[in-house]
Amino acid sequence: MTTIIICVDNRSSYFYNIDICNELLERGTVVVCLLQSRSAKIVVLLAGFVMLLGCMMASVLYGYYNFNLQQVWDAHLIPNGTNEHLIITNIRVPAALIGAAVGASLAIAGTLMQALTKNPLADPSIFGINSGAVLCVVLGMMFINVNMSLGELVWLAFGGATVIAFFVLVLGSVGKGGFSTIKLALAGAAISAFASSITSGVMLLNEESLDTALFWLTGSIAGREMKHFVDIIPYILFGWLVVMFLPRSLNVMAMSDDVAKGLGQNTVVAKSVTVLVVVLLAGGSVALTGPIAFIGLMVPHVCRYLVGTDHHWLIPYSAVMGGIFLVAADTLSRFIVLTEQVPVGMTTALIGVPFLIYIARRRTYE
Repeated sequence: MTTIIICVDNRSSYFYNIDICNELLERGTVVVCLLQSRSAKIVVLLAGFVMLLGCMMASVLYGYYNFNLQQVWDAHLIPNGTNEHLIITNIRVPAALIGAAVGASLAIAGTLMQALTKNPLADPSIFGINSGAVLCVVLGMMFINVNMSLGELVWLAFGGATVIAFFVLVLGSVGKGGFSTIKLALAGAAISAFASSITSGVMLLNEESLDTALFWLTGSIAGREMKHFVDIIPYILFGWLVVMFLPRSLNVMAMSDDVAKGLGQNTVVAKSVTVLVVVLLAGGSVALTGPIAFIGLMVPHVCRYLVGTDHHWLIPYSAVMGGIFLVAADTLSRFIVLTEQVPVGMTTALIGVPFLIYIARRRTYE
Protein backbone atom coordinates (compact mmCIF):
# COMPACT_ATOMS: atom_id res chain seq x y z
CA MET A 1 0.00 0.00 0.00
CA THR A 2 1.32 3.41 -0.97
CA THR A 3 1.30 6.15 1.65
CA ILE A 4 0.23 9.53 0.32
CA ILE A 5 0.81 12.61 2.46
CA ILE A 6 -1.76 15.31 1.93
CA CYS A 7 -2.57 18.54 3.66
CA VAL A 8 -6.12 18.68 4.93
CA ASP A 9 -7.02 22.25 4.17
CA ASN A 10 -10.18 23.25 2.32
CA ARG A 11 -8.37 26.17 0.73
CA SER A 12 -5.42 24.11 -0.49
CA SER A 13 -4.93 23.98 -4.24
CA TYR A 14 -3.55 20.45 -4.00
CA PHE A 15 -6.95 18.91 -4.81
CA TYR A 16 -8.40 19.99 -8.12
CA ASN A 17 -11.63 18.00 -8.08
CA ILE A 18 -13.37 15.26 -6.15
CA ASP A 19 -12.15 12.56 -8.56
CA ILE A 20 -8.53 13.24 -7.65
CA CYS A 21 -9.40 13.21 -3.95
CA ASN A 22 -11.13 9.84 -4.32
CA GLU A 23 -8.24 8.40 -6.31
CA LEU A 24 -5.76 9.46 -3.61
CA LEU A 25 -7.88 7.90 -0.91
CA GLU A 26 -8.17 4.68 -2.91
CA ARG A 27 -4.43 4.53 -3.59
CA GLY A 28 -3.20 4.75 0.00
CA THR A 29 -3.30 6.03 3.52
CA VAL A 30 -3.92 9.69 4.28
CA VAL A 31 -1.44 11.32 6.63
CA VAL A 32 -2.36 14.71 8.01
CA CYS A 33 0.39 17.33 8.08
CA LEU A 34 1.22 19.30 11.21
CA LEU A 35 0.11 22.74 9.95
CA GLN A 36 -3.42 22.49 8.60
CA SER A 37 -4.64 26.09 8.41
CA ARG A 38 -3.41 28.65 5.90
CA SER A 39 -2.77 31.22 8.63
CA ALA A 40 -0.60 28.78 10.60
CA LYS A 41 1.50 28.06 7.51
CA ILE A 42 2.00 31.76 6.83
CA VAL A 43 3.00 32.48 10.43
CA VAL A 44 5.48 29.59 10.58
CA LEU A 45 6.94 30.53 7.18
CA LEU A 46 7.50 34.11 8.33
CA ALA A 47 9.00 32.84 11.58
CA GLY A 48 11.33 30.63 9.55
CA PHE A 49 12.41 33.59 7.45
CA VAL A 50 13.19 35.57 10.61
CA MET A 51 15.15 32.58 11.92
CA LEU A 52 17.09 32.46 8.64
CA LEU A 53 18.07 36.11 9.05
CA GLY A 54 19.09 35.36 12.64
CA CYS A 55 21.26 32.44 11.53
CA MET A 56 22.89 34.62 8.88
CA MET A 57 23.65 37.29 11.47
CA ALA A 58 25.09 34.66 13.82
CA SER A 59 27.23 33.40 10.94
CA VAL A 60 28.68 36.89 10.53
CA LEU A 61 29.23 37.46 14.25
CA TYR A 62 30.57 34.16 15.57
CA GLY A 63 33.51 31.94 14.72
CA TYR A 64 37.21 31.79 15.54
CA TYR A 65 36.93 35.56 15.85
CA ASN A 66 33.78 37.01 17.43
CA PHE A 67 32.38 40.41 16.52
CA ASN A 68 29.57 42.65 17.67
CA LEU A 69 26.89 44.45 15.68
CA GLN A 70 28.72 47.77 15.87
CA GLN A 71 31.80 46.27 14.23
CA VAL A 72 29.68 44.79 11.45
CA TRP A 73 27.99 48.15 10.92
CA ASP A 74 31.30 50.02 10.84
CA ALA A 75 32.89 47.48 8.48
CA HIS A 76 30.33 48.38 5.80
CA LEU A 77 29.82 52.11 6.41
CA ILE A 78 33.24 53.29 7.58
CA PRO A 79 35.75 50.55 6.71
CA ASN A 80 39.28 51.20 7.94
CA GLY A 81 41.11 48.22 6.48
CA THR A 82 41.70 46.45 9.79
CA ASN A 83 41.75 42.67 9.98
CA GLU A 84 38.38 42.68 11.74
CA HIS A 85 36.69 44.65 8.98
CA LEU A 86 38.33 42.57 6.25
CA ILE A 87 37.19 39.33 7.85
CA ILE A 88 33.63 40.63 8.14
CA THR A 89 33.34 41.94 4.57
CA ASN A 90 35.47 39.39 2.70
CA ILE A 91 34.77 36.18 4.62
CA ARG A 92 31.82 36.24 6.97
CA VAL A 93 29.23 38.14 4.91
CA PRO A 94 29.90 36.17 1.68
CA ALA A 95 29.73 32.93 3.69
CA ALA A 96 26.33 33.87 5.12
CA LEU A 97 24.92 34.87 1.71
CA ILE A 98 26.33 31.82 -0.07
CA GLY A 99 25.12 29.50 2.69
CA ALA A 100 21.58 30.84 2.51
CA ALA A 101 21.43 30.78 -1.30
CA VAL A 102 23.01 27.34 -1.70
CA GLY A 103 20.98 25.80 1.14
CA ALA A 104 17.73 27.10 -0.33
CA SER A 105 18.68 26.01 -3.86
CA LEU A 106 19.70 22.47 -2.86
CA ALA A 107 16.53 22.03 -0.82
CA ILE A 108 14.33 23.21 -3.70
CA ALA A 109 16.24 21.01 -6.14
CA GLY A 110 15.74 18.02 -3.83
CA THR A 111 12.02 18.75 -3.60
CA LEU A 112 11.75 18.89 -7.38
CA MET A 113 13.75 15.68 -7.83
CA GLN A 114 11.57 13.77 -5.36
CA ALA A 115 8.45 15.03 -7.12
CA LEU A 116 9.85 14.28 -10.58
CA THR A 117 11.03 10.75 -9.83
CA LYS A 118 8.39 9.94 -7.18
CA ASN A 119 11.28 8.65 -5.11
CA PRO A 120 11.50 9.82 -1.46
CA LEU A 121 15.26 9.22 -1.42
CA ALA A 122 16.03 11.21 -4.57
CA ASP A 123 18.27 14.26 -4.57
CA PRO A 124 20.05 16.35 -7.26
CA SER A 125 23.02 13.97 -7.38
CA ILE A 126 20.85 11.64 -9.50
CA PHE A 127 21.69 13.87 -12.47
CA GLY A 128 25.42 13.34 -11.92
CA ILE A 129 25.84 17.04 -11.14
CA ASN A 130 28.30 16.47 -8.29
CA SER A 131 30.53 14.03 -10.15
CA GLY A 132 30.42 16.16 -13.31
CA ALA A 133 31.55 19.28 -11.47
CA VAL A 134 34.49 17.54 -9.78
CA LEU A 135 35.52 15.80 -13.02
CA CYS A 136 35.65 19.07 -14.93
CA VAL A 137 37.66 20.74 -12.16
CA VAL A 138 40.22 17.92 -12.15
CA LEU A 139 40.50 17.85 -15.95
CA GLY A 140 40.89 21.63 -16.03
CA MET A 141 43.78 21.51 -13.58
CA MET A 142 45.44 18.69 -15.52
CA PHE A 143 45.17 20.05 -19.05
CA ILE A 144 44.88 23.83 -18.56
CA ASN A 145 46.59 25.04 -15.40
CA VAL A 146 47.09 23.31 -12.09
CA ASN A 147 47.22 26.67 -10.30
CA MET A 148 43.86 27.96 -11.53
CA SER A 149 42.13 30.57 -9.40
CA LEU A 150 39.03 29.73 -7.39
CA GLY A 151 36.94 31.89 -9.72
CA GLU A 152 38.08 29.85 -12.73
CA LEU A 153 37.37 26.62 -10.89
CA VAL A 154 33.84 27.82 -10.10
CA TRP A 155 33.07 28.28 -13.78
CA LEU A 156 34.68 24.93 -14.65
CA ALA A 157 32.53 23.21 -12.03
CA PHE A 158 29.36 24.91 -13.28
CA GLY A 159 30.14 23.93 -16.87
CA GLY A 160 30.90 20.34 -15.92
CA ALA A 161 27.73 20.00 -13.86
CA THR A 162 25.62 21.39 -16.70
CA VAL A 163 27.15 19.20 -19.41
CA ILE A 164 26.83 15.99 -17.39
CA ALA A 165 23.24 16.80 -16.39
CA PHE A 166 22.32 17.48 -20.01
CA PHE A 167 23.94 14.19 -21.07
CA VAL A 168 21.99 12.30 -18.40
CA LEU A 169 18.77 13.99 -19.56
CA VAL A 170 19.41 12.94 -23.16
CA LEU A 171 20.08 9.34 -22.14
CA GLY A 172 16.93 9.34 -20.03
CA SER A 173 14.86 10.55 -22.99
CA VAL A 174 16.05 8.40 -25.90
CA GLY A 175 14.73 5.00 -26.77
CA LYS A 176 11.31 3.41 -26.59
CA GLY A 177 8.78 5.32 -24.52
CA GLY A 178 10.67 8.61 -24.54
CA PHE A 179 11.38 10.41 -21.27
CA SER A 180 11.18 8.17 -18.22
CA THR A 181 12.14 8.85 -14.61
CA ILE A 182 13.41 5.27 -14.28
CA LYS A 183 15.68 5.67 -17.32
CA LEU A 184 16.76 9.04 -15.93
CA ALA A 185 17.78 7.52 -12.59
CA LEU A 186 19.63 4.65 -14.27
CA ALA A 187 21.42 6.99 -16.68
CA GLY A 188 22.38 9.28 -13.79
CA ALA A 189 23.78 6.40 -11.74
CA ALA A 190 25.78 5.10 -14.69
CA ILE A 191 27.19 8.48 -15.72
CA SER A 192 28.02 9.39 -12.11
CA ALA A 193 29.97 6.16 -11.66
CA PHE A 194 31.75 6.72 -14.98
CA ALA A 195 32.68 10.33 -14.13
CA SER A 196 33.87 9.34 -10.65
CA SER A 197 36.10 6.60 -12.05
CA ILE A 198 37.68 9.04 -14.53
CA THR A 199 38.20 11.55 -11.71
CA SER A 200 39.99 8.92 -9.62
CA GLY A 201 42.19 7.96 -12.56
CA VAL A 202 43.13 11.57 -13.30
CA MET A 203 44.00 12.21 -9.67
CA LEU A 204 46.30 9.17 -9.67
CA LEU A 205 48.07 10.44 -12.80
CA ASN A 206 48.24 14.03 -11.60
CA GLU A 207 48.89 14.17 -7.87
CA GLU A 208 49.00 17.96 -7.92
CA SER A 209 45.24 17.99 -8.50
CA LEU A 210 44.55 15.73 -5.51
CA ASP A 211 44.27 18.42 -2.83
CA THR A 212 41.96 20.64 -4.87
CA ALA A 213 39.80 17.70 -5.93
CA LEU A 214 39.41 16.58 -2.32
CA PHE A 215 38.58 20.19 -1.41
CA TRP A 216 35.72 20.14 -3.91
CA LEU A 217 34.57 16.65 -2.97
CA THR A 218 34.04 17.52 0.70
CA GLY A 219 32.03 20.68 -0.02
CA SER A 220 32.85 23.92 1.77
CA ILE A 221 31.77 27.55 1.96
CA ALA A 222 35.12 28.70 3.33
CA GLY A 223 37.32 30.60 0.90
CA ARG A 224 34.48 31.74 -1.35
CA GLU A 225 34.38 35.45 -2.08
CA MET A 226 31.61 37.86 -2.93
CA LYS A 227 32.67 37.97 -6.59
CA HIS A 228 32.08 34.22 -6.89
CA PHE A 229 28.62 34.67 -5.41
CA VAL A 230 27.85 37.53 -7.81
CA ASP A 231 28.99 35.47 -10.81
CA ILE A 232 26.71 32.49 -10.08
CA ILE A 233 23.68 34.07 -8.38
CA PRO A 234 21.98 35.18 -11.66
CA TYR A 235 21.55 31.52 -12.66
CA ILE A 236 20.22 30.63 -9.22
CA LEU A 237 17.83 33.60 -9.24
CA PHE A 238 16.52 32.54 -12.64
CA GLY A 239 15.91 29.06 -11.27
CA TRP A 240 14.03 30.54 -8.30
CA LEU A 241 11.92 32.63 -10.68
CA VAL A 242 10.96 29.67 -12.87
CA VAL A 243 10.14 27.40 -9.93
CA MET A 244 7.44 29.84 -8.84
CA PHE A 245 5.37 28.68 -11.84
CA LEU A 246 5.79 24.93 -11.22
CA PRO A 247 3.72 24.08 -8.09
CA ARG A 248 0.45 23.40 -9.93
CA SER A 249 2.16 21.14 -12.48
CA LEU A 250 4.05 19.27 -9.76
CA ASN A 251 0.84 18.74 -7.78
CA VAL A 252 -0.87 17.25 -10.80
CA MET A 253 2.09 15.03 -11.74
CA ALA A 254 2.23 13.74 -8.17
CA MET A 255 -0.87 11.64 -8.92
CA SER A 256 0.48 9.83 -11.97
CA ASP A 257 1.36 10.68 -15.54
CA ASP A 258 -1.95 9.26 -16.76
CA VAL A 259 -3.97 11.43 -14.37
CA ALA A 260 -1.88 14.48 -15.28
CA LYS A 261 -2.45 13.92 -18.99
CA GLY A 262 -6.16 13.38 -18.36
CA LEU A 263 -6.29 16.79 -16.69
CA GLY A 264 -4.63 18.43 -19.70
CA GLN A 265 -1.11 18.60 -18.28
CA ASN A 266 1.72 18.56 -20.81
CA THR A 267 3.96 16.27 -18.79
CA VAL A 268 6.90 16.42 -21.19
CA VAL A 269 7.13 20.21 -20.97
CA ALA A 270 6.57 20.21 -17.20
CA LYS A 271 9.27 17.59 -16.60
CA SER A 272 11.71 19.33 -18.94
CA VAL A 273 11.28 22.66 -17.18
CA THR A 274 11.66 20.94 -13.81
CA VAL A 275 14.91 19.34 -14.97
CA LEU A 276 16.17 22.72 -16.19
CA VAL A 277 15.49 24.30 -12.80
CA VAL A 278 17.25 21.45 -10.99
CA VAL A 279 20.31 21.88 -13.20
CA LEU A 280 20.42 25.64 -12.62
CA LEU A 281 19.96 25.42 -8.84
CA ALA A 282 22.05 22.34 -8.10
CA GLY A 283 24.68 23.13 -10.72
CA GLY A 284 25.12 26.67 -9.47
CA SER A 285 25.29 25.46 -5.87
CA VAL A 286 27.90 22.79 -6.59
CA ALA A 287 29.94 25.32 -8.57
CA LEU A 288 30.03 27.63 -5.56
CA THR A 289 30.59 25.21 -2.71
CA GLY A 290 31.29 21.78 -4.10
CA PRO A 291 28.92 18.87 -3.46
CA ILE A 292 27.15 19.26 -0.11
CA ALA A 293 25.17 16.13 0.61
CA PHE A 294 21.85 15.41 2.30
CA ILE A 295 20.28 18.90 2.22
CA GLY A 296 18.24 18.00 -0.86
CA LEU A 297 17.24 14.76 0.83
CA MET A 298 16.45 15.83 4.40
CA VAL A 299 14.80 19.21 4.10
CA PRO A 300 11.89 18.18 1.80
CA HIS A 301 10.90 15.43 4.25
CA VAL A 302 10.85 17.84 7.19
CA CYS A 303 8.79 20.32 5.19
CA ARG A 304 6.30 17.64 4.11
CA TYR A 305 5.76 16.82 7.76
CA LEU A 306 4.95 20.49 8.37
CA VAL A 307 2.82 21.45 5.35
CA GLY A 308 2.05 18.30 3.36
CA THR A 309 2.76 17.78 -0.33
CA ASP A 310 1.14 20.87 -1.82
CA HIS A 311 4.08 22.40 -3.67
CA HIS A 312 2.65 25.89 -3.32
CA TRP A 313 3.75 25.60 0.32
CA LEU A 314 6.40 22.91 0.09
CA ILE A 315 8.75 24.87 -2.18
CA PRO A 316 8.96 28.10 -0.11
CA TYR A 317 9.23 26.09 3.10
CA SER A 318 12.06 24.03 1.60
CA ALA A 319 13.87 27.19 0.54
CA VAL A 320 13.72 28.74 4.00
CA MET A 321 14.51 25.53 5.89
CA GLY A 322 17.36 24.68 3.52
CA GLY A 323 18.93 28.09 4.05
CA ILE A 324 18.61 27.77 7.82
CA PHE A 325 20.13 24.31 7.83
CA LEU A 326 23.22 25.13 5.75
CA VAL A 327 23.97 28.47 7.41
CA ALA A 328 23.62 26.91 10.87
CA ALA A 329 25.78 23.92 9.85
CA ASP A 330 28.47 26.23 8.49
CA THR A 331 28.50 28.24 11.71
CA LEU A 332 28.68 25.06 13.78
CA SER A 333 31.59 23.83 11.65
CA ARG A 334 33.73 26.67 12.94
CA PHE A 335 33.61 25.33 16.50
CA ILE A 336 34.36 21.64 15.85
CA VAL A 337 38.07 22.34 15.42
CA LEU A 338 38.82 25.85 16.66
CA THR A 339 42.12 26.26 14.83
CA GLU A 340 40.50 25.74 11.42
CA GLN A 341 37.06 25.38 9.89
CA VAL A 342 35.78 21.89 9.15
CA PRO A 343 34.20 21.64 5.65
CA VAL A 344 30.47 22.07 5.99
CA GLY A 345 29.90 19.00 3.82
CA MET A 346 31.23 16.87 6.68
CA THR A 347 28.83 18.47 9.14
CA THR A 348 25.79 17.93 6.91
CA ALA A 349 26.87 14.31 6.37
CA LEU A 350 27.11 13.70 10.12
CA ILE A 351 23.52 14.89 10.47
CA GLY A 352 22.25 13.40 7.22
CA VAL A 353 23.38 9.79 7.59
CA PRO A 354 21.28 9.07 10.71
CA PHE A 355 18.34 10.86 9.07
CA LEU A 356 18.67 8.73 5.94
CA ILE A 357 18.70 5.55 8.04
CA TYR A 358 15.61 6.79 9.90
CA ILE A 359 13.74 7.49 6.67
CA ALA A 360 14.75 4.16 5.16
CA ARG A 361 13.52 2.28 8.25
CA ARG A 362 10.36 4.27 8.77
CA ARG A 363 9.20 4.18 5.12
CA THR A 364 6.65 6.92 5.74
CA TYR A 365 7.03 8.61 2.35
CA GLU A 366 6.72 6.37 -0.66
